[in-house]
Amino acid sequence: MEIALIILHVIVCFILIMVVLLQSGKAADLAGAFGGGGSQTALGSRGAATVLTKATTIAAVLFMMTSLGLALIGSRRGGGSVLDESAPAAQSAPATPTPQEQAPAEPGAAPAPAASPAPK
Repeated sequence: MEIALIILHVIVCFILIMVVLLQSGKAADLAGAFGGGGSQTALGSRGAATVLTKATTIAAVLFMMTSLGLALIGSRRGGGSVLDESAPAAQSAPATPTPQEQAPAEPGAAPAPAASPAPK
């Protein structure tokens, strides 16, 4: 069932991509660039729905339904988060401080000078 739904989802994705790319924009003509276009304005009437707009609507609804179905199947399968399945980080012992990081033994004593690296 899940494989069939994935295959249907991929097919619907390709159909939706093709239908959207085949459509011309609302302001595809030269008048749209200068604010004209008459009935093709953003808030005006759209005119009759073409076959491509109806196909876009159908493909979008099918895409949403298959997406919802895949999400439901994935949530029922168990699993959970990907982060839950990862291996926990190895716990190491706390690092011991270096002599420079240790507090001086006497309250007024200065810390020991750091050793210079050996010349090569």
